Amino acid sequence: MKLQDELPVDRRLAQVYRIGAGLGGVFLLVFGILGLAGHPGFLSTEGDHVAGLSTNGALAVLSVVMGLVLVGGAVVGGNFASNLNMIVGLLFVLSGFYGLTVLGRPDANILNFRMSNVLFAFIFGFVVLTFGMYGRVSSHLPLDNPYWQKRHREEQPMPSGPPAFVKVMKPGPPNPIGH
Repeated sequence: MKLQDELPVDRRLAQVYRIGAGLGGVFLLVFGILGLAGHPGFLSTEGDHVAGLSTNGALAVLSVVMGLVLVGGAVVGGNFASNLNMIVGLLFVLSGFYGLTVLGRPDANILNFRMSNVLFAFIFGFVVLTFGMYGRVSSHLPLDNPYWQKRHREEQPMPSGPPAFVKVMKPGPPNPIGH
C-alpha cells in the first residue's frame, strides 16, 4: 500500500498545488540562472547579488535544482505536488535556520547567505508550505472536502431539520427550595 493510494484526490485543490509549485519553481529557476550568469565562485563568500539576494555558484546550482524539482511537481500535480510543496517548504525553513547560524562566519557560510537570504528562505518556505497544506489542514474544512471526509468517515452525519432546544441540567445535588 502506498501513501498516494490512501490520500483522497480533489481536482480543485490540485490546481492550487500546481500553481504554488510552478510559481515557486519558476522563481528559483530564474534566480539560479541569473546567479550562474554572473560567473560567481562556487563556494565564494563574497560576490554577486541577484534580485536583492546574495549568491554564489553553489547557491545558484541548488536554486536551479530545487526550481526544477518544483516545476516537475507542478507538472505531475495532485497529491504529489502537495506533498512536494510541504517538503520543499520545510527544507527552505530549515535553510533559513542554517543561514542564521552561519551569518558572520565566512568559513561555514558556503552558500553565501546574508540576512536578506535568511528572510527570503523563511518567507518562501512558509509560502510554499502553505500552498502544499492548502485545503488539507484546517479546523474548518467544508464537509465536501475529501480530506475532511477521509478523517470523518466513521462518524454519523448530523441530523438535518430545525434546531432542537435542549434543556441543560445543572450537575450536582438539587438546590433546596428557597435558597
